[in-house]
Amino acid sequence: MSLPIVYSFRRCPYAMRARLGLHAARIRYEVREVVLREKPAHMLEISPKGTVPVLLLPDGQVIDESYDVMKWALAQHDPDQWLERQELADALVNANDVGFKPLLDRYKYAVRHPEDPEEVHQQRAFAWIRDTLAPILEKTPFLAGEEPGLADAALGPFIRQCANHRRGEFNDAMPRPVVEWLDTFLESDAFSAVMIKRPQWKEGDTPTIVG
Repeated sequence: MSLPIVYSFRRCPYAMRARLGLHAARIRYEVREVVLREKPAHMLEISPKGTVPVLLLPDGQVIDESYDVMKWALAQHDPDQWLERQELADALVNANDVGFKPLLDRYKYAVRHPEDPEEVHQQRAFAWIRDTLAPILEKTPFLAGEEPGLADAALGPFIRQCANHRRGEFNDAMPRPVVEWLDTFLESDAFSAVMIKRPQWKEGDTPTIVG
């Protein structure tokens, strides 16, 4: 029986998001770890935009948007009822991808955006988290409520990336509930499971099956 194939890059937050969705849905799949400067020809053939993740289903359907991969996976199997809280997740993912990700990129790669000092880029990224996520996390331990859910898995990789750039400054600047939420996310079994290091995939390699 053929399995879905996922082209992924371990440290990409979009790819992390997709892998977390597949993990939550208990989906078995073949993972192909990509080196972004050496993108496989087959990946570019099925998804010419050349970004990860790319999910190839056994019927030939291609899904190459990370949040769509999550929703596809959970539509197959949703043991923790993540899709029951999809409306909140949809809103937060849109806010993250449209509003926060550009701020994060300017902060991480401030040298490419010399129009403002790095500290200004940092302040803008931190302010977004405080304004958007902190009010939720001051009421419930997770973005999805009392238990982790779709919103937490979808946004966690991006907040991790922001925090990791200067973790001490992040911890000092953030309300305690935000820091605790991020620590819980990073210490979770799910995050550990999807962050296993794998060698670069090359044509002809023995398939690496996850799940």
